[in-house]
Amino acid sequence: MKITDIKCYPVNIATGTQLVVKVETDSGVYGWGASGLSGRELAVVGVIQHFRRFLIGKDSRKIGAIWQELYRGQYFEGGRVFTAAISAIDIALHDIKGKALGVPVYELLGGKQRERVECFASLRFTTKDELFDKAHILRNAGWGVLRLAPQEYLATDTPSIFEPRNSIALLAEWISELRREMGSQCIIGIDYHSRLTVAETVAFIERMPVGTIDFIEEPIRDENTQAYKNLRQMISTPFAIGEEFSSKWQFMPFLEQGITQFARIDVCNVGGLTEAMKVAAMAETHYIDLLPHNPLGPICTAATLHLAAACPNFAWLEEINTPAEQAGTNDPEFYPVQPQLDGACYSVPELPGLGVEFNESLAMQKEFQPVELPRLQRRDGSFTNW
Repeated sequence: MKITDIKCYPVNIATGTQLVVKVETDSGVYGWGASGLSGRELAVVGVIQHFRRFLIGKDSRKIGAIWQELYRGQYFEGGRVFTAAISAIDIALHDIKGKALGVPVYELLGGKQRERVECFASLRFTTKDELFDKAHILRNAGWGVLRLAPQEYLATDTPSIFEPRNSIALLAEWISELRREMGSQCIIGIDYHSRLTVAETVAFIERMPVGTIDFIEEPIRDENTQAYKNLRQMISTPFAIGEEFSSKWQFMPFLEQGITQFARIDVCNVGGLTEAMKVAAMAETHYIDLLPHNPLGPICTAATLHLAAACPNFAWLEEINTPAEQAGTNDPEFYPVQPQLDGACYSVPELPGLGVEFNESLAMQKEFQPVELPRLQRRDGSFTNW
């Protein structure tokens, strides 16, 4: 089962972009993978074109050896662009091997430990009314875990301006009221998307009664581990960190030093299933559950479902297509075969391989248009994080 070609399909789906990768073999069996580096798909394509030159002719079954060669095969090891490319290829190789053996990918990872994978709803909102309306829709539809993704700045006269102190004052009030409205059974988290500083994060948490939120996701940037350690000592709210991490080495200090309480692993960025399983094992030794990042499309969802099925330490999977909001990333025209939600859960896929198919001919008909991620500024004109 030697690799004969690797093809890249950067595509526009709904309002976003995805990079789908196909690995072909001389046996006729092929595999699908996906990269998670949204907004920089063409950079990842460039890396894969470098990889393609020496991967053709390799035995597709040697997944671990191929991972090591891809990671260590240049002087500059790792990096988010490289590991996004490695992720796509690694996932595709697992898809190939599962199909060739006639088994779901989770069987390659140690076998299934659960039948269903529970999800949390990613709830985007710009106003208080939208927040409450969507929260009620989700609760009535049986969703018990809400991860808030605030975009309150979009409801102002200057939607490209983000002022942290204004945001935390507003959101602390809204979320405190939401907790009273939803009761104690509902699990509520918030993703501040690294828009705050240490001081602003502390101010935000202290403006709400203890227990208002169950976790806060990435309130500050992750480059400085010490800053997160300092913040960990100042507030007791659990952290969910790691969606931008591109290796087990980046996860290591956050797991070993007890900085995060949930590992926000992204299988399409961290280095595929090969690396994700290692991170999961590291997290397990510290009694930390996985809270996977999943904002892309069905290939990422399927790969993460197999990861979740094979790991004991799993909490909830991110879902952005819910009864309250349809992001359209799972467009059935592009993905005629894909995992299907059942309420707030996915059943673990039972088809050989990943259990997903991509409409290659449709992608070839579409011209790809790169999409830039939003940029936010402060009132003084300086740039801040989106």
